[in-house]
Amino acid sequence: MSDITIKIKDREGVVHELQAPTDMAMNIMELCKAYELPVEGTCGGMAMCASCQCYVLSDHELPEMGDAEEDMLDQAFYVEDNSRLGCQLPITEDLDGLEIELAPESEV
Repeated sequence: MSDITIKIKDREGVVHELQAPTDMAMNIMELCKAYELPVEGTCGGMAMCASCQCYVLSDHELPEMGDAEEDMLDQAFYVEDNSRLGCQLPITEDLDGLEIELAPESEV
């Protein structure tokens, strides 16, 4: 069992340095929820809502974006070139030191 460190900037600009387990098959959305950061994850991690959209700030090699994630981001608000869905980013040792920022909440 090994934990990695992931830095997440919340919507108020506060940076949270979180310890993330690599042996629990968690993703970034689940990590945010575990630390009670304001991420809804309305669809439960199925890439169907974009409520866990984040901006990748660090230069990490990430898993390739799947069709469902790409389609969802095409419909989401506040999408940037570095946007990803947190539910589609599994926590692995390769993500040690990852820095992300939570995207603004979607318009209602």
